[in-house]
Amino acid sequence: MPSAPSSLHSEVTSLYTDHHGWLQGWLRKKLGNAHQAADLAQDTFVRLLSREAPMQAREPRAFLTTVAQRVLANHYRRQQLERAYLEALALLPPVLAPSPEERALLLEALDAIDRMLDGLKPAVRRAFLMAQLEGLKQAEIARELGLSLNTVQRYLAQAGMHCYFAVNA
Repeated sequence: MPSAPSSLHSEVTSLYTDHHGWLQGWLRKKLGNAHQAADLAQDTFVRLLSREAPMQAREPRAFLTTVAQRVLANHYRRQQLERAYLEALALLPPVLAPSPEERALLLEALDAIDRMLDGLKPAVRRAFLMAQLEGLKQAEIARELGLSLNTVQRYLAQAGMHCYFAVNA
């Protein structure tokens, strides 16, 4: 199995050498910002390096576009999350506002939580958030969502397992 990392590394190196400029241009058109395009192109290749198996992409640009679209979607989701957080902060009295360092840490934590919950079905995520953030009991969640108690219990178990494996992956 030692050949997999070197094979992967050489594949990514080849993709980077042959297509980085093209990918960065594609992202620049999507974003309208050369600096963000450069960052997201780099993030795309970093994501490829974190794979465990070689890619063997027959259509390199189509493959890179697919990966870059996921990176771009994460970028937009993070921007949306950051805007919502900053709007909530604006409502706080200045004495309660966190320092810039605390803000950065909180945004990082929110992004990690968002990524962790991203793989959950909407109903499962909603039940989980109602339990975790609102402190509702299972029966209250069932009543609120119009579900059976067994369904809520199953959803909470699914969410718990999903989060456990997301953290321990």
